[in-house]
Amino acid sequence: MLDLSLLFKIGGVGIILVILDKVLTTSGKQDVATIANLTGIVIILSMVIVLISKLFDSVRTMFML
Repeated sequence: MLDLSLLFKIGGVGIILVILDKVLTTSGKQDVATIANLTGIVIILSMVIVLISKLFDSVRTMFML
């Protein structure tokens, strides 16, 4: 079953990324804002990859593969 805390973590990282992006772009540091956004995307994707691997493991055990 999907853990709600993981959804809140992903949402929190997204909110922090939006705030960080706005602060950095208004201060004229678009390069740093882009790097911060890419880093946040990688962090969120790593969380999602863990969920997908758990899904495949559960499907594998369900069908005894």
